[in-house]
Amino acid sequence: MSQLLDGHQLFKTNYFQANEENFIRLVKDGQSPKALFIGCSDSRVIPDLILNTDPGDLFVIRNVGNFVPPHSTTENFHATASAIEYAVSVLNVSEIIICGHTHCGACATLHQLDKVKGLPHLQKWLQIGEDAKNLAVLSNSKGDALLRQTEKISVTTQIGHILTYPEVKKRVVSGKLHIHGWLYHIENGEIEYYDSESKSFKLIDKA
Repeated sequence: MSQLLDGHQLFKTNYFQANEENFIRLVKDGQSPKALFIGCSDSRVIPDLILNTDPGDLFVIRNVGNFVPPHSTTENFHATASAIEYAVSVLNVSEIIICGHTHCGACATLHQLDKVKGLPHLQKWLQIGEDAKNLAVLSNSKGDALLRQTEKISVTTQIGHILTYPEVKKRVVSGKLHIHGWLYHIENGEIEYYDSESKSFKLIDKA
């Protein structure tokens, strides 16, 4: 805890003081991010660090596995769905980035569900990744290759899920909203994007 408190002191004396006018502007004018970033809760995947963004640039959703639950009209507690609705219909973002990552614990656990016995909320949540796991298994990949396949297929699966949201679909069709599927490589800092024409992932800096 002392490390976190020391870090906060450094933030106040260094970053905040140097950017105080911007923080005041964000309070006065409110937020108007251009992009919704849906990423994993993994502590190694930090959107603002990866993209070198500033406060106010990204509206961020982070959850286990960067999963997007399909649209539902039930009145349960839909944390991810409510954040998607807010970003699209209130903040009017023009870009949605669904960013998976390599060495994803959620994707690995899809193949070893016995590890989450006794964790009912996590077991239920991981059902969102079931289709991605099954498609990855059909590729006949093994070991680490199977996990890398699962991570990539999960990203494309979540793109399909987010398009089940009526307002998202409407804005995509009209050209007001664009969906991007990314895979961040923890081991080298690279990002691949999903190219829908070739149905493959390509390095983003070569796009």
